[in-house]
Amino acid sequence: MRGAAQALLLVVLCTFVPVTRAQDIEPRSYSNAPIGTNFLIAGYAYTRGGLSFDSSLPISDAQLSMSSGVFAYARSIELWGRSAKFDVAVPYSSLSGTADFAGQTLRRDVAGLGDPRARVSVNFYGAPPLTASEFRSYRQDLIIGGTLQVSLPLGQYDSSRLINLGSHRWFFKPEIGASKSVGQWTLELAAATTFYTDNANFYGGSVRRQDPLYSVQTHVIYSFMSGAWGSLDATWFSGGRTSTNGILDNNLQQNWRIGATFALPVDVRNSVKFYVSSGVSARTGNNFDLAGIAWQYRWGGGL
Repeated sequence: MRGAAQALLLVVLCTFVPVTRAQDIEPRSYSNAPIGTNFLIAGYAYTRGGLSFDSSLPISDAQLSMSSGVFAYARSIELWGRSAKFDVAVPYSSLSGTADFAGQTLRRDVAGLGDPRARVSVNFYGAPPLTASEFRSYRQDLIIGGTLQVSLPLGQYDSSRLINLGSHRWFFKPEIGASKSVGQWTLELAAATTFYTDNANFYGGSVRRQDPLYSVQTHVIYSFMSGAWGSLDATWFSGGRTSTNGILDNNLQQNWRIGATFALPVDVRNSVKFYVSSGVSARTGNNFDLAGIAWQYRWGGGL
């Protein structure tokens, strides 16, 4: 029974939704959970420094701070005979600071809704769909899965402003990843490509296009017997160069970020996660520091 409780506590800690768009480092994206499990997430993150909300904007010397809250819902489901998850997250942010554009220093102070995100992930191998009673005897080995994340252009946006909370465009992010457990250690690796639609109402009524952004993230995770776990995280991304009215912008991304995550169970239904990350090398954008906390409540799935 103790082993079953620890397994369920780990599940509670495995389905956090990123608190902000800046938090691109997310351990335990590929894991198993009893079918029908629901998760309600509330979180807060603070970023400071370089551009953290839309790193493809053609601006420089960004000195911005942003406080973001998020409300999210996730559910473990069976899809085509395989275990899967669905989640949706809606952020609310307050942003202030300055950035340089075309030789001018612009200031922005704004608060409102950001672009919501929806995501579906499917485990193709190593994580069968299980009921709560079946899950008690499940032990992870190798999991291979994929996700598709979509950002909806519903956030606050003003085309007369360069810096906004919403991006006024869609993006689609397919990803494939693998998770391998060895004892209490888990190694994860995932690769993704983000595709963007055009923003036909960019700053001053311009049209902005963006090339795909390629990313890789990796995690080294240690699971404690109590159900807590910690992770060292890293991500690299490249590409994403934009053009404004057909003129290429000098904002090709070739960036590294590192971070750490610690998740702690409170009880079978509740858990808390803490995370930090920082830019190590940034050709443009994403050279910022981030710290966040998220609370998660779990129900259903035979709990």
